[in-house]
Amino acid sequence: MGSWALLWPPLLFTGLLVRPPGTMAQAQYCSVNKDIFEVEENTNVTEPLVDIHVPEGQEVTLGALSTPFAFRIQGNQLFLNVTPDYEEKSLLEAQLLCQSGGTLVTQLRVFVSVLDVNDNAPEFPFKTKEIRVEEDTKVNSTVIPETQLQAEDRDKDDILFYTLQEMTAGASDYFSLVSVNRPALRLDRPLDFYERPNMTFWLLVRDTPGENVEPSHTATATLVLNVVPADLRPPWFLPCTFSDGYVCIQAQYHGAVPTGHILPSPLVLRPGPIYAEDGDRGINQPIIYSIFRGNVNGTFIIHPDSGNLTVARSVPSPMTFLLLVKGQQADLARYSVTQVTVEAVAAAGSPPRFPQRLYRGTVARGAGAGVVVKDAAAPSQPLRIQAQDPEFSDLNSAITYRITNHSHFRMEGEVVLTTTTLAQAGAFYAEEPQPQGFDNQAFLPDHKANWAPVPSPTHDPKPAEAPMPAEPAPPGPASPGGAPEPPAAARAGGSPTAVRSILTKERRPEGGYKAVWFGEDIGTEADVVVLNAPTLDVDGASDSGSGDEGEGAGRGGGPYDAPGGDDSYI
Repeated sequence: MGSWALLWPPLLFTGLLVRPPGTMAQAQYCSVNKDIFEVEENTNVTEPLVDIHVPEGQEVTLGALSTPFAFRIQGNQLFLNVTPDYEEKSLLEAQLLCQSGGTLVTQLRVFVSVLDVNDNAPEFPFKTKEIRVEEDTKVNSTVIPETQLQAEDRDKDDILFYTLQEMTAGASDYFSLVSVNRPALRLDRPLDFYERPNMTFWLLVRDTPGENVEPSHTATATLVLNVVPADLRPPWFLPCTFSDGYVCIQAQYHGAVPTGHILPSPLVLRPGPIYAEDGDRGINQPIIYSIFRGNVNGTFIIHPDSGNLTVARSVPSPMTFLLLVKGQQADLARYSVTQVTVEAVAAAGSPPRFPQRLYRGTVARGAGAGVVVKDAAAPSQPLRIQAQDPEFSDLNSAITYRITNHSHFRMEGEVVLTTTTLAQAGAFYAEEPQPQGFDNQAFLPDHKANWAPVPSPTHDPKPAEAPMPAEPAPPGPASPGGAPEPPAAARAGGSPTAVRSILTKERRPEGGYKAVWFGEDIGTEADVVVLNAPTLDVDGASDSGSGDEGEGAGRGGGPYDAPGGDDSYI
């Protein structure tokens, strides 16, 4: 809003008279009856401002001190030549020069005061302002100074009124303006990066104290406040539970090792592996692990980056280790400590067990040496033979595997590989008879392992008692029976006849399983079947006998169902 009262120096309103010596003053100079006017800005004045009295023989013109282009003289009348704008020029001046024969006789000055009206809306110097606010900023601190948020109003005397409106729910609980006329942004409560990482406000300015005042103009801008996480929290060992949303009650770990053993892989702990993360997840400093108490005789080693705990030396007798493990930020600013309890327990020496009784894999016919046998149930995955220690799962990785009765295959870790080119389709199978009920005798000394071909079944519905395993021997001739037999050509070493593949898991009365036979039509595949020891129960007879078996029996026929001379076994 403009000020409508201006203070004028007395000389500003007085016409300056220049009189030649010896002339009559009353009739020899120009004059006006008014020399100051007030006009509201944006007003188009079409009437003359004033009439100019010009003596005979003189003429009046605009002098060089006149506001350029603001006035014009028509006849002996002074007109306003522009629509005045207070923000551009608040005072207009007309210099009137009366001359006679080129000689200056009279000089007059006429002023137009432009009155300000509220015709301009305020403007912010930005549309969106985005700033970063540290999470640990003190309450009542000024986050954005007034000079950075002030709007500009070309109506120079306007008083501006500011309002802060939240666009993020609850954001007004954290920030406010210092006053309605001072738009400095102030923090009202502590920030929490995890609760509100960013907040958005709408900043409104008005050039009148209320909406009902006319004319009234407004402007808006957007404020985006991004909370920068501060290093306020130490690392937390996971899993942890938040007690109040700010402090996490971290985990303690428990594990066990067998006495007299050095485990080749990291310990399996409860409730999980040792792992900590920066409590200030927005900063997420890397964590460095170390054992700083309780590591008797240097028994354990912890990896500084992964936190994996391994056994460095065996424990001779049962005892309990209480390890204090420190997780420290890489910048060394903060750290936490947790306890790892490790029990050294005497192992009972139970042999490993296979979790399943049958493993079935396939390999393409014609595959060369070093080809991975695929899992028949998941052809894109390798067939893995995995045993488990019944007492210490940590020992699982220490179990080694080998194939003792066939030179066409070998173990590489838990994976079965070929050792030669498999030119013919066929079935390879293995038994691990374990009369003591364990699933894996491969961990016994070599001289105790019992690998032998499986005899043919009979039609007796009652299974005979399973004999004790015999020493390894090459496959012998099969006894006749009504079960499916391999194609005669396959037994004779010639080309096998075209029949579908047959997998029979029917348990033999003597122990073990029937052989698997394949015809020429499967072409590029050869199945590898690894069989665990059969249980000595009668339900094995209905364990698997698939429809393929019956179909193959109908096609092939014959008295044999054990491997012939051209077949291989594991």
